[in-house]
Amino acid sequence: MQSATSSEFAVKFWGVRGSIPTPGKTTVRYGGNTSCVEMVVGGRRLIFDGGTGLQELSKDLMQDLPDELYMFFTHYHWDHIQGFPFFAPAFTPGHKLKIYGAVPENGDSLRKHFIERVLHPNSPIPLDNLTDTIEFVDVKCGTNFELDDIKIETGPLNHPNTAMGYRITWNGKSIFYCTDTEHLPDCIDEHVLKLAKDADMMIYDAMYTDDEYHNPKAPKIGWGHSTWQEGVKVAKAANVKTLVVFHHDPNHSDDFLDALTPEVQAAHENSVLAREGLTLTL
Repeated sequence: MQSATSSEFAVKFWGVRGSIPTPGKTTVRYGGNTSCVEMVVGGRRLIFDGGTGLQELSKDLMQDLPDELYMFFTHYHWDHIQGFPFFAPAFTPGHKLKIYGAVPENGDSLRKHFIERVLHPNSPIPLDNLTDTIEFVDVKCGTNFELDDIKIETGPLNHPNTAMGYRITWNGKSIFYCTDTEHLPDCIDEHVLKLAKDADMMIYDAMYTDDEYHNPKAPKIGWGHSTWQEGVKVAKAANVKTLVVFHHDPNHSDDFLDALTPEVQAAHENSVLAREGLTLTL
């Protein structure tokens, strides 16, 4: 997405898979990389999560590295951080990288948590090579803040060890990035509903189908993820214009997702299944 302009609000998907990377011949069309979403907002490039899809985004960015980059983490499970040790801009001086995320319970700061717990035990790259122009920004989940003229709202998601959703609003348009979260059994999560209200787009953790979620032989209840059917419920209740089904299960092949598409679109006409390389513009 190198041709970003100051009037553009667009989202590009670099990694759409959940839990673990799934390379291979059955995941070619939708992709096997884990969560990484880029938004171009008024000429600025915002990155949400750093799964293995971040490596491909890194190659794109290094062709014409912006002066500033902004990264936002929903949480720090492996499928959302695996790409960061190979994110070239983090090791390239001469530009500014701002990293936003919540401080886990009992954490001192995002910087300390990120370097000592997220990177140090998992990264093969010497951490003293990180550029000194990285700035870590502690975000208290549930608070709102601004990045120039971009409004960013946050809220808690229902996920093991917690996660945080982001709603990005600019020039009268909004995108709600809602992964990883598990729906509630008897109602729509009020935090999700609030951030989804009247959004132009919602990128939703629809890892399972309802049948998979409730499968009596292998239920997924309590695993921290939702279903596309619940995503449709949220989209309709919140008056979301476009629903993007995201965070595909590692076992969902291209053929499975192809077969799922008309079913999803029949339930919510303006829906799309995320795939690597897909770009949507508001």
